[in-house]
Amino acid sequence: MKYSIKDLESLSGIKAHTIRIWEKRYNLFDPQRSDTNIRSYTENDLKKLLNIAQLNNNGIKISRIASMSVNSVEQEVLKLNENTADVETAIKRMVVAVVDVNEVEYERVLSDILMDYDFEVVVTNYLFPFLNRIGVLWQTDSITPAQEHFISNIIRTKLIVATDKLPIPSVYKPQSFLLFLREGELHEIGLLYGNYLLRKLGFKTVYLGQSVPLKDLISIQKQYEANYLVTSLINSNSGETVDEYLQHLTKSFPAIQIIALGNLLNESVFKSPELKKHLSYTDFRKFLLEI
Repeated sequence: MKYSIKDLESLSGIKAHTIRIWEKRYNLFDPQRSDTNIRSYTENDLKKLLNIAQLNNNGIKISRIASMSVNSVEQEVLKLNENTADVETAIKRMVVAVVDVNEVEYERVLSDILMDYDFEVVVTNYLFPFLNRIGVLWQTDSITPAQEHFISNIIRTKLIVATDKLPIPSVYKPQSFLLFLREGELHEIGLLYGNYLLRKLGFKTVYLGQSVPLKDLISIQKQYEANYLVTSLINSNSGETVDEYLQHLTKSFPAIQIIALGNLLNESVFKSPELKKHLSYTDFRKFLLEI
């Protein structure tokens, strides 16, 4: 796998200009160059930069880091990770785990964070920013689909297990929710987290998951009669635009409140009294506390 200098910037938080300076002044990297002098970096270069960035972000001067052996840098990072679970450090550790396809290390990072924070904090402050970073790399072919699936499946499992562990209320709140993704939509981590929030707050849910055809959704709703329909819009590779889909959805369920989540809402201008849009899960949670 090859990485551009922009990929390294996105993953490490170190500006491309700074990487070039470190490369020239301290000989930290020896990138391959194309015929047009475009740099490309290896997975080892990426891991090295992430380690360097962790040490530099924690007050160790780059001149000192440059004088250290690769093994010494790794040992310093291990010591640092024993004593901190700050957001940027944790995200960098998770990125390295994805590059290495190292489930043990990824689990270790999550365990460290979960010892200090509530599951909701871990998801919103750590996992979602991490997934955004991974998503950019996946879209630019800087990581393979297999690497993206590897980490998505781990997080998906964590959300399902966390939801299953929630206590069952003796009495559910009166409102009920039906959660689904539109046909062709497979990115369900956000929707799984929405289901977790609903269950934690004492609402009854039916979770349909990925790629639900509209006719099946209509059939289930007739049977279940939920008060709210909840969907998440992530993938733009669909025959309909976001607004075309939302308009179609509101026409299909004219008397039901529809809640839409997901980053594709940034592209939406469609408005309807039956439609609630939430760009963040923090806003979604606030909405749930008010109903």
